[in-house]
Amino acid sequence: MRRLSKKTLYQVCGLAVPLLTFFSPSWISIAGVSPRWAELWLLPWALEQGPLAGGLGGFCLGILLDAMNLHGTTQIPSLILIGYWWGRVGRKEEYIYKNFTLGFLAWVGALVNGLFIWLQQIFALKEGVLFVFNAWAFHTVLAGSILTGLIAPLLCPLIMRAFFKGRA
Repeated sequence: MRRLSKKTLYQVCGLAVPLLTFFSPSWISIAGVSPRWAELWLLPWALEQGPLAGGLGGFCLGILLDAMNLHGTTQIPSLILIGYWWGRVGRKEEYIYKNFTLGFLAWVGALVNGLFIWLQQIFALKEGVLFVFNAWAFHTVLAGSILTGLIAPLLCPLIMRAFFKGRA
């Protein structure tokens, strides 16, 4: 019963991800780009709960984040893909809970999500090639993914110990 209540508490904490996206502390940013809080929440969830729960968590988190976005791009497919992939990796490998590996997985996930949004702006929104290939777009994707990869080894093991089995 106690584990169920911790899992439920972690799901409720997922509702804070949109708030962290808006009100991210300025001291955790690189040139105004904050970390990808969605990936930092989704990584421990998917690794511990498996591929289906990871994909479902990515879907729910994507809906929450897309409800705040008015631009027309969506994060839902990339978060589902990342959550499913992280869930499969968590089921197959036991050494995945090492700090470097958590940072690498978070970096790859944030990079995939950022590139997916950038490609949506290029192909789906058709705003023009010169508008999309500005240096700020690449800077935003790269800075957000690097920062997420640096914070994940510090934050994800703490989350896993507090809410899950404690393998980290």
